[in-house]
Amino acid sequence: MKLNDIKSTDGSRKDRKRKGQGIATGNGKTGGRGHKGQKSRSGGKVARGFEGGQMPLIRRVPKRGFTPMTDNDFQIVNLDQLNRFDDGVTVDAAALFEAGLVRNAVDPIKVLATGELSKKVTVSVTAASASAVAKVAAAGGTLNLASAEV
Repeated sequence: MKLNDIKSTDGSRKDRKRKGQGIATGNGKTGGRGHKGQKSRSGGKVARGFEGGQMPLIRRVPKRGFTPMTDNDFQIVNLDQLNRFDDGVTVDAAALFEAGLVRNAVDPIKVLATGELSKKVTVSVTAASASAVAKVAAAGGTLNLASAEV
């Protein structure tokens, strides 16, 4: 089979409606736009959120609080999840991403002390709870904290 042999199956593609091709077509004259009004005009679009001159909902609703630009959204990894790695391995953001424990290797990662760690691993992450640091040390591993560049 070659690229030029590929054809779509019958009935899978439909011709577009040709508007304004005369009254007999059923889509002539106004071309399916109805009579008069903003949406019948050429270039007649209604802005997103426009409510006909009524005060839009987004402006009627009270605004509260704010979102700080420097907010660190940590990706959380629990200690018991680190047991899937071998002894003596360095666990960093790339390794955690490969294992599917974090959604990406760029955002900051924090290790929490949920569960027990039975492997002796070197963990290199952005942050960790104090109890997680203690548990990693108790298991014979080390925990290196890198500063977040966020």
